[in-house]
Amino acid sequence: MDALEKLNRFTRRTHTADEVYLFDVTLCDNDIDRDLECFSEEALGELKTLFVGKTGIFDHDLRSGSQTARIFDTQLVPDAEKKTRDGRPYLSLRANAYMVRTASNADLIREIEGGIKKEVSVSCSAGRRRCSICGADRTEHPCVHVPGRVYQGKLCCTVLDKIQDAYEWSFVAVPAQVQAGVTKHFGKKEEDSMEQKELMQEVEKMLRAEVLTLCGSEGCVSKAMRLAADKMEIGELMEFKRALLAEQRGNAVVQLCADPGQIDAFVQGR
Repeated sequence: MDALEKLNRFTRRTHTADEVYLFDVTLCDNDIDRDLECFSEEALGELKTLFVGKTGIFDHDLRSGSQTARIFDTQLVPDAEKKTRDGRPYLSLRANAYMVRTASNADLIREIEGGIKKEVSVSCSAGRRRCSICGADRTEHPCVHVPGRVYQGKLCCTVLDKIQDAYEWSFVAVPAQVQAGVTKHFGKKEEDSMEQKELMQEVEKMLRAEVLTLCGSEGCVSKAMRLAADKMEIGELMEFKRALLAEQRGNAVVQLCADPGQIDAFVQGR
């Protein structure tokens, strides 16, 4: 089945090649992201099925007016020459998406072609968030291992498993996953180490500010927390922020979002 046949499964009438704009998207992968989380290979396989037919929007805005594209096919793409941050074989989830060409989206198509609209983030629900070091379920049985720290030579992160649903994918300014975005072709390589380092520093700064805001902006509590936050690493800041938010919002798991319980973009800007 060719691309037009696949996308026309989602249309009310058959569309021709001249009526649609096709582009490829890297949705997510199994690498450790800016939230110090990663999808398991099994989770990517589940997302491969769940994301077929899902809509593309902007900044995780769930209003219908934000809809701009739709996925009509997905593939799991390994890269034998690439490893994840913790040394595992790299695997990404790629998607084929389409838009119906209209006068109103002509500028968006030009921005995609010009590389302006490129980064994307996904929203999905993970039933399990386990520690990469000991395997403990962080939601039900939190352990002492801190994401971002190295234990016996192994980088600690949170592994997302047992995907329950995939909601949407969005064009965003700063995705949680470095590689997520529109691609010209499958298998494209990107030099992102310096960019990732700079963005991690930016994320750490924003996390520290968010933690202080959650603790209160005035008084001795804020002063004490400022001293403590200055000494926290990014993993400790993430865990502390999650704990503070859990008291306010509960523990529903939504990914890729910085705050469990919300379907919104990370920082937003996964």
